[in-house]
Amino acid sequence: MANKFATCLQLGLLGLLGLRSLTPICAQEISASPPEQSATLAAERGDVATNGEKPEAWALHAQTTVVYQYHPGFGSPYQGPNSLTPSPQGKETFDLTLYAGLRLWRGAEFWINPEIDQGFGLSDTLGVAGFPSGEAYKVGSSQPYGRVQRAFLRQTINLGGSTVKVDSDLNQLAGTETANRLVFTVGKFAVVDIFDTNTYAHDPRNDFLNWAIIESAAFDYASNSWGYTYGVAAEWYQGPNAFRLGLFDLSTVPNSSELDPQFLPQFQVVAEWERQYQIAGQPGVSRLLGFATRGNMGEYDQATALAQATGQPADIAAVRSLHTKVGAALTLQQQLLTDLGLFARVSADQGQYEAYDFTDVNRSLALGFSMSGDRWARPDDHFGAGAVVNRASSAAQGFFNAGGLGILVGDGQLPHPGSERIVETYYSFSLARGVRLSFDYQFIVNPAYNRDRGPVSVFAVRFHAQI
Repeated sequence: MANKFATCLQLGLLGLLGLRSLTPICAQEISASPPEQSATLAAERGDVATNGEKPEAWALHAQTTVVYQYHPGFGSPYQGPNSLTPSPQGKETFDLTLYAGLRLWRGAEFWINPEIDQGFGLSDTLGVAGFPSGEAYKVGSSQPYGRVQRAFLRQTINLGGSTVKVDSDLNQLAGTETANRLVFTVGKFAVVDIFDTNTYAHDPRNDFLNWAIIESAAFDYASNSWGYTYGVAAEWYQGPNAFRLGLFDLSTVPNSSELDPQFLPQFQVVAEWERQYQIAGQPGVSRLLGFATRGNMGEYDQATALAQATGQPADIAAVRSLHTKVGAALTLQQQLLTDLGLFARVSADQGQYEAYDFTDVNRSLALGFSMSGDRWARPDDHFGAGAVVNRASSAAQGFFNAGGLGILVGDGQLPHPGSERIVETYYSFSLARGVRLSFDYQFIVNPAYNRDRGPVSVFAVRFHAQI
């Protein structure tokens, strides 16, 4: 595994060096402090006085990330098809992404993100509802393969207010915009590029790794197996408020690698209200989100009843029909000091239907903090710690106990259900501008809601570079 990690690291560095020879674009470091402006598909933006520079006409950026994760053996009296393997194992993932952008006309940008991926998550990305690596997709490959993960058009319409400078960054051309504005995005991108963002916990390439910390775990957002979909989103920024509305395509069936080519009647609607505020002179942001998913999905109780009648393991696919699933999420971020901030996520759905595209969580609460290394004379380093509690509804627990399989979990039985509890901490060293090396540890109690299995310790090392 060490040799594979080194090979992936060499491939990523060679790719970055080759791309850097094409353009002198520099990397943008992530700030420890939450900025005052929200963003779309990129780092959140801060107010800076404009200097009249000409807007950037085009840009090329790139990033590479290599993650190696390992867990030692743990107690497990039994296991099922979707269980985390109890024997010791280590897995690595690698990706190399190009960000190519072009300004089409005033306020309009087109971006395309071709990507090379390789590797597997632990147990092929199965066995934990709050999966320990946001860099692990639901599909894996021992050989590198290419995909176009994003291809979208973004139109910004200025509505007045103070003029702010926008720096060149990933999926973002340098230029200016006004504080009050409309932003429209259409094409292929990730729902969480725009919704459910958080400065302190949202980027598995730079901060936390766990799925249930970097996203609101019960927000079952539309996506294929790589986390992307087709859709359209509208944003309205007005003073301290921002309002967002999006319409997105679901996968053909739950947890599919293919998106539905018809778009309708299967779709998802997402709405979000953002409010910026200050507490004791320190900036904070709250984001309240609601979603409704209309698609062919199974009801847990129906699948469990059918299993009891037939004597066979519960099969959610056998009871799928057109239903509407709804849920909500609240995300908070609060700066305490210039080098220290807190975050929180609370999310829930009705718990009646199977997870469609994200993960098997019906209730979730995450809390944590992030700080920079100013206090120990390493201001570009970052340290974070967080904890999350995930819960499955009683209907979901009954389904898993009847042998049912979810997107990520399914031990074949669940006689002693409990909350899945996870603690994560990481330290990210800044090696050079745009180059980071991180070490991560997670402790998982009751993986897949099963009190009979675990606990599990997961160790990780992550290398990330961008230009």
